[in-house]
Amino acid sequence: MKSKIFITGSSGFIGFHTAKKFLDKGIKVHGFDSMNNYYDVNLKKSRLNILRKYRNFSFTKGKIENEQTLLKSVKKFNPQIILHLAAQAGVRYSIKKPETTLNSNIVGTFNILKIASKIKINHLIISSSSSVYGSNKKFPFQEKDKTDHQISFYAATKKSVENLAHCYSSLWELPITMLRFFTVYGPYGRPDMAYFKFTKNILAGQKIDIYNKGKMYRDYTYIDDIVDGIYRLLNKPPSLSSKKKFKNDSLSPVAPFRILNIGNTKKIYLLSFINTLQKELNKKIKRNYLPMQKGDVHSTFSDCSLLKKITGYNPKTNYKVGIKKFINWYRSYYKI
Repeated sequence: MKSKIFITGSSGFIGFHTAKKFLDKGIKVHGFDSMNNYYDVNLKKSRLNILRKYRNFSFTKGKIENEQTLLKSVKKFNPQIILHLAAQAGVRYSIKKPETTLNSNIVGTFNILKIASKIKINHLIISSSSSVYGSNKKFPFQEKDKTDHQISFYAATKKSVENLAHCYSSLWELPITMLRFFTVYGPYGRPDMAYFKFTKNILAGQKIDIYNKGKMYRDYTYIDDIVDGIYRLLNKPPSLSSKKKFKNDSLSPVAPFRILNIGNTKKIYLLSFINTLQKELNKKIKRNYLPMQKGDVHSTFSDCSLLKKITGYNPKTNYKVGIKKFINWYRSYYKI
């Protein structure tokens, strides 16, 4: 595989790990990232510095909302595939700063769609989120399930992007895959994520905030499994014939477009996850139990059978192993 791949959000958590995997495979990668201060910029710089050690990596600092900067960067690199991971993350942040979330997630993705269509990209892969399932009660979540009841502004922007992408795919026969990520965790992760904050506070001897008294479930997916799934998808763009081949109601009948879950396909109890953290850190946790947060969901649980049919995707990392790897990285990175 010698494709040239353009990655937005390349200094982000998933973007960094995915770019590194591609670079290790000898693929040319151009990263595009705003390096904003939503969380610790030094962590983003650390990721970027690792990628810059590769001869087949190049980089542009810029916002996806800036169409001209983005277009100039894409045209110069001339990729066959675009992996669009840049987004304003954070359910709580989207409630406080909806304008920022809207501009990044909807306007920025609209720019990507226009540019990908203009240069006739072979495959456009766009990040979505398990949060689009909102208050759904049927488990596990399947791509064909109705997703009409998002309960956070962040989730609503991701659902909007899915609709825009389908429209673009239909009008201009643009091959697009939307990936609904399920609670991704691991080394070089996002400091705003619960497991990261838990680890920081536990090691500092501070209380951790546990919402809904910990009575929640998450489909925790280790970063290496996510990256493996993305890598397997690269040269398998959707086509209008895909629906007949895979016989799945979630595939578009009018466009080379599909939505795929990418998770661990296991539902983990939050308190079990926390207890594993306590065991690995060998420190007693001071717990602060709180009610459910606005915009949060009780459970996530993925059905990834369609992704498995298309690529052979098979997540392998047990959450206890994943937690141990994350803690080892955390201690090393922060010199604890």
